[in-house]
Amino acid sequence: MAGHLGPGWLLRNLRSNARVRMGVAWAAVVIALLAVCGASGSSYVVPAPVYVFPIPGSHTALPVSQITVRGVPVSQFGAISVTGSKSGPHTGTVEADSDGHGGSFLPAKPFAPGETVIVKTGLDVVGGANGSYQFVVANPAGRIPLGQRPRTPRVRGDVQRFHSEPNLVPVTVKTVTHGEPARGYIFLGPLAGPVQSGPMILDANGRLIWFHPLPTGEGATDVRVQSYQGRAVLTWWQGNVNAAGVGQGEDVISDSTYTPIATVHASNGLQSDLHEFQLTSENTALVTAYTPVYWTVGKNRRIVLDSVVQEIDVPTGLVLFQWDSLDHVPFSSSYDGVPHSRFHPYDYFHVNSIQQDTDGNLIVSSRDTFAAYKIDHNTGQVMWILGGKRSSFKMGRGARFAFQHDVRVHGNDDNTVTLFDDGGGPPRVHRWARGLTLALNFRSMRATVIGQDEHSPPLASNFEGNDQVLPGGDHFVGWGQLPYFTEFNSRGRIVFDGHFVDANASYRAYKFSWTGRPQYPPSVAASERRHMTVVWASWNGATAIRRWRVFGGNSRNSIEPLRTLGIRGFETRIQIRTERYVEVQALDGKGRPLKSSSVVRAR
Repeated sequence: MAGHLGPGWLLRNLRSNARVRMGVAWAAVVIALLAVCGASGSSYVVPAPVYVFPIPGSHTALPVSQITVRGVPVSQFGAISVTGSKSGPHTGTVEADSDGHGGSFLPAKPFAPGETVIVKTGLDVVGGANGSYQFVVANPAGRIPLGQRPRTPRVRGDVQRFHSEPNLVPVTVKTVTHGEPARGYIFLGPLAGPVQSGPMILDANGRLIWFHPLPTGEGATDVRVQSYQGRAVLTWWQGNVNAAGVGQGEDVISDSTYTPIATVHASNGLQSDLHEFQLTSENTALVTAYTPVYWTVGKNRRIVLDSVVQEIDVPTGLVLFQWDSLDHVPFSSSYDGVPHSRFHPYDYFHVNSIQQDTDGNLIVSSRDTFAAYKIDHNTGQVMWILGGKRSSFKMGRGARFAFQHDVRVHGNDDNTVTLFDDGGGPPRVHRWARGLTLALNFRSMRATVIGQDEHSPPLASNFEGNDQVLPGGDHFVGWGQLPYFTEFNSRGRIVFDGHFVDANASYRAYKFSWTGRPQYPPSVAASERRHMTVVWASWNGATAIRRWRVFGGNSRNSIEPLRTLGIRGFETRIQIRTERYVEVQALDGKGRPLKSSSVVRAR
């Protein structure tokens, strides 16, 4: 709220404050504010409130943390004084956020573990006092050990191989359609090889459309279509996943040509975790991260995993928001016991999903507290809790969930929630895993089951999974640890069921509309057989192709069209008369040429 205050009022208050806060930083603030008021007695507008991260009073900042200020452009920051109780005064640079509504002070040197940092500004810092606030730097406990995710045991027919794309060896998928599934493509991230892992797209019948193999030892999760800067993009996380289900990697944004246009990293000394990569309506990115710190648990000093939620400014990589579980959720909320070994990190919270709500605040899911939290996007304070030991809602019959993933609220009033309930996995809380839909009544503060989807036969998934609501009301459920992905219609009937041939896992499974337009040409291979030439044609990622036109000839310069044939899955096998050189041309549904392959010699 703005008010008009004269310079006389300002000087009197500054003099009284200066008696207890006199120093170089306050002198700079006095000069800046007098400049705003002006010597002629012009009116002064009370500054807008700003929100800062690390939040005032927090104890979880890492030594390389930046100081984020949100609410005013950097041109209005004025003087900022940063002093560590051990490391002393900090110089640094200020960088602006791309939206013009804030920026970050980047210290030139790290803070000292365990110290208290005092920040002094001339701004109206929410949670501070007269523009000043402080936070405590945590004691890092090293990096999370990298792990080698085991590959699934080999079984017959577990991978696909292609003559035209010999470098692609994706996992095999089997599907069954029982009715009328929604239109769209299926998006998966098989994590356990057995030969290659990486993001993949299937058509509605489970046939491969696109596969992007990652380096050995890496996997992809959360493969899906999102919107960025007004256009549809393909996004995923890729990196290393250790045995504790914690990832260290990066988030990728790719356009419809499968060309990466941005790579998003967690900041403040953290690496992006596998559990969430969501682009917001403001074109920012919500990511999860984990960091091991030394913390007092009961009477003992232990290594604890702090679950971190960050909002990243994609163009600059700056932090716009950070929330740490250790600052907001006590150990007593957890259902996970303290490890017997003091060297084993205590993962008491385990964040696994973030959603930007329609009001701008955030919904955060914690696997190990069996609860979802609505978080104030400005202050980080918990607004309500659904489930767990401290639920703000009375949980109706069958409404309790455990080890849940992918918590999403729907509608402008948050009255519907969907999630994947892993309660059927050991330790078993429920009999089976399920996709669960709850109605929230904010008057009676009660949660009621209004829908649940179980596989047939029933499945008990121990971890991972998701429940996506499709535009027509169907639910597309990924069973996480287990190799299944299933579509239920609005009446709860299975209309599509797919699974990996081996015991693979996809962290989530989605269904979206998508148009893939590769800039690279189609691939072709040819082999001379008795009295004929066999041609294999494919185009990794193309969605518009419907037919292949084959050209052949005895020299590279004398090829002519020989045959046109409809596509037969990812790779199409085509027989032609004996020819030494061949080329294929992709055609769309109206017979129009899209792109041609190179001319290759038959082998």
